[in-house]
Amino acid sequence: MSKSDVLNTLQNAGLDVLTCMQCGTCSSSCPSGRYTSLNTRRIVRGTCVGRDILHDEDLWMCTTCYTCQERCPREIKIADTILAIRTIAVHEGIMLPAHRKVSQLVLKYGHAVPINDDVKEKREKLKMDPIPGTVHKYPEALADVQTLLRSCEFDKLVA
Repeated sequence: MSKSDVLNTLQNAGLDVLTCMQCGTCSSSCPSGRYTSLNTRRIVRGTCVGRDILHDEDLWMCTTCYTCQERCPREIKIADTILAIRTIAVHEGIMLPAHRKVSQLVLKYGHAVPINDDVKEKREKLKMDPIPGTVHKYPEALADVQTLLRSCEFDKLVA
């Protein structure tokens, strides 16, 4: 996908970032930006000028808390735009290795962090059921989750 195709795809989805006036409200209010290299204003600017934003690792630092979007004076859907760019990136086969690994764990176990024996032991010490009432406890629910993810071709995207 070309760089201009990204902008066109966003615009077709109703995500118009071209109205951004680069005021920096998004970046200055971003909780993730305080602890990571994430600069939402730079991502928006890069998108507007056609920079290769799909390979920008900062794209994956956004926690999608929507603070930027709620505070944008132009009401630009910044978090939605970042999610849409991530979607484009994933469909282009671009994903950080850590995110790919987590996605594969979700596909395999139904959880990003599977319950292991150490966690089970800790839960028992706390007088909790060693296995929480999730897909770990109900294999048929895990099968349903896996069926759903495969029907969306999630497995192919994260392979």
